[in-house]
Amino acid sequence: MTILPEKEIEALKQRKRIGIIGLGDMGLLYARRFSEAGWNVCGCDREERYTELKESMASILPDVEIFPNGFYVSRLADYIIYSVEAENIDKIVSLYGPATKLNAIVGGQTSCKNPEIKSFEKYLPADVEIVSVHSLHGPRVDTTGQPLVLIQHRSSDESFNFVESLMSCLHSKHVKLTYEEHDKITADTQAVTHAAFLSMGVAWHNSHQYPWETPKWTGGIENAKINISMRIFSNKWHVYAGLAITNPSAHKQITQYAKSTEEIFTMMIQNKKEELTERIMAAKQKVFGHLGKHHQLLLDDDLLQQYSLGKNPPGNNQRNSHLSLLSIVDSWSQLDIVPYDHIICSTPLFRIFLGVSEYLFCTPGLLEECISVAVSDIDFRSDDLQFTMASREWSNVVTYGDFNLYKNKFENTQLFFQHMFPQATKMGNEMIKMILQRVKDRETAGTTE
Repeated sequence: MTILPEKEIEALKQRKRIGIIGLGDMGLLYARRFSEAGWNVCGCDREERYTELKESMASILPDVEIFPNGFYVSRLADYIIYSVEAENIDKIVSLYGPATKLNAIVGGQTSCKNPEIKSFEKYLPADVEIVSVHSLHGPRVDTTGQPLVLIQHRSSDESFNFVESLMSCLHSKHVKLTYEEHDKITADTQAVTHAAFLSMGVAWHNSHQYPWETPKWTGGIENAKINISMRIFSNKWHVYAGLAITNPSAHKQITQYAKSTEEIFTMMIQNKKEELTERIMAAKQKVFGHLGKHHQLLLDDDLLQQYSLGKNPPGNNQRNSHLSLLSIVDSWSQLDIVPYDHIICSTPLFRIFLGVSEYLFCTPGLLEECISVAVSDIDFRSDDLQFTMASREWSNVVTYGDFNLYKNKFENTQLFFQHMFPQATKMGNEMIKMILQRVKDRETAGTTE
């Protein structure tokens, strides 16, 4: 990490202006943190929001100057961050990129960097430098200790050091990558995770179930599934659509996830226990085989019991096939992905999902019980069918590349669950805080052994 001395940073604050084009949730997070750290910040959003945004910002962030559009921001700012939807990045950069201040630095906050970088290269003047960023978490997560990717695509070391010093006020964990590495890693750590929990939400919606009100969805693993699914649906649809649709690596992984789900479900209903066992155990060896017998598990069912959205009594867990977890580990195996390779770039949701999968696959006897339930117990069979169909629906939406179709599907399910989002967000934050502390404790233990 190359953070400039505090004296130099203070001097830069006096002569550098930071501009943010797109003051949605993440843009506002950046604007607030930069402004609170003493940087001179300006920004804009869609022109029709100008008056409303200017009035609201006067009370919450009075030191952030609001402009009608990106022309003003581009002409004035020394570092400009495009915090816009991935589907709109090319259009917006084409509008405002040519007006960029002489010798300024430009970056973006989209979840897929290939189209972002291509737009910068196409529309920015040759004198403009490119240093892009991506905070690997949502806007309601504390930035402290979270991964922050920094991409030095076209810039001097001096300009990159300036951007890194600016970002230091977030207190995130800096990870330096190329944009190609970023897209591969984010697909590895996010695409299938999102597909799994989007599919859960759609399956519950299609079967008209609020799982926290249903006794069979009881237990720590179920709590984690429900909380993560609700957290995803409480966000804006474009947060996930951009990564899924614009990233070719994500297409491949989401398609494989649907394929794994269908194939495992087919073995379940055909009562092919031996074939299913062989496949799942091969996936376990490939994904978790390197951990060793004395590996300290990140999570366990008892720990997750406390994060329930419902009032179902603990300790009365119904056995479950956990098709969603079997499928994600199988898809990692089929794609030769070892999720631990990218743990430094993982989102909080990914860490929870990895921890739950690790618990299911590495707790003695639990995976065998899961496989037995999958082929012999029909209590979850209709739910598994709904999940299988939902995973295929999401895969088709991504393959079509239709943002409107993605939006409609997401928002229809979002509407079904929205009354639970405030409580789910609070519970999810507590769970994420616990996970991060356990990750930190495990890393600390690893360095002292």
